[in-house]
Amino acid sequence: MSPGNATTKVTEFIIGGFDKVRNPVAIGIVMLVVYTMVMVANIANICFIALDKRLHKPMYLLICNLAIVDMLYSSSCSPTMIGLLIAGAKTIAYAPCFIQMFVFHLAGVMEMFAIAGMAFDRLVAISSPLRYHSILTNMRTLLMAFSLWMLACVFVAILPGTVIPLPYCRSTIQYAFCDYAGLVRATCVDPSYYFFMITIITFLLLFSTFAFILFSYTRIMIAIFKMSSKTDRKKMYSTCFSHLIVVTCFYFPIFVRIILTRLGVVLTKEERHGLLIGAILGPSLINPIVYCFRTEEIKNKIFRIFTKIKPGD
Repeated sequence: MSPGNATTKVTEFIIGGFDKVRNPVAIGIVMLVVYTMVMVANIANICFIALDKRLHKPMYLLICNLAIVDMLYSSSCSPTMIGLLIAGAKTIAYAPCFIQMFVFHLAGVMEMFAIAGMAFDRLVAISSPLRYHSILTNMRTLLMAFSLWMLACVFVAILPGTVIPLPYCRSTIQYAFCDYAGLVRATCVDPSYYFFMITIITFLLLFSTFAFILFSYTRIMIAIFKMSSKTDRKKMYSTCFSHLIVVTCFYFPIFVRIILTRLGVVLTKEERHGLLIGAILGPSLINPIVYCFRTEEIKNKIFRIFTKIKPGD
C-alpha cells in the first residue's frame, strides 16, 4: 500500500475517462448508431445461418461463434460509454463494474481464440479437403468452441481474482469504462506488479494465437501452390480472403498501439480512448458485413430474401 493513502469503502465507481471530451452528445450518438448496426448485423448473420439447415456446417458454426463474441465484446462496454456521453450517467455500481471488466476481457480473449479457430477450419478444409468432414464434424466444432470459451474463462478469471481483494483509495476511474487497468489504478497499491502480470498474459495470448494463424496460412499457401487448377486456386484464395480481413481488422489496431508505445509516442487520454473504441466497434461491425458479402451461401440467401420482397408488400 502506498504511504499516505487512506483506504475507502467503495460502493460505486465514477467513470472519468470522458471528462474533457468535446461534443460528448454527438460522439455518443455516433457510437449508438454504430453499436446498433453491430447488433443488427451480427444477429442477422446468426439468424441467416440458424434458419437455413444447409448452412449447418462447421465453418458457419464458427461464424456464429464469432458473431456472438462480437456482440459480447461491443455490449460489454458500449452501453456504459453511450450512457455517459449522451445522458451523463457517470456512475456504475461496485459489482456491475467488476462484471463489466470480466466480460470485456473475456470477449477480448475470445476474439483471438475465435479467429484462431476459424484459421484451423480453413487449414483443414484446404490442406485435407477429402478428410475435412471427418475431422471437423458439427459436434467437434461445437466442442472446440466450448473448450475455447472455457479456456478463455480460466485466463480471465485471474483478473478479478487479483484485483477484488485490493484496498481502494479512490472511486474515480480515469478510463472510458471498467477495465483491469482502471480498477488497479484506483487501488492503494503499486500497480507495477499487476500491469506486468497482465502484460505477460496478453503477450502470451496475443502472439500465440497470431503465430498459430501465421502457421495455418503458411500451410494453406503451400497447399494452394501445389494445386494444378487455376480455378481451384482462385476459389481457395476467395475462401480465405474473408478470414484474412477479419484477422487484419482485429490484430492491426493492437499492433499499432504496441508499436506506438515502443516508439515512445505519448497519446492523450482521448486519443487512447478513440483507438480503443475503434478497436472494439470496428471489427465487430466489419466482421458480419464481410461474411455476408464474401460468403457465397449467405450472400445468395440475402439476395433470395430481398427478391421475394415486392414493392408495395
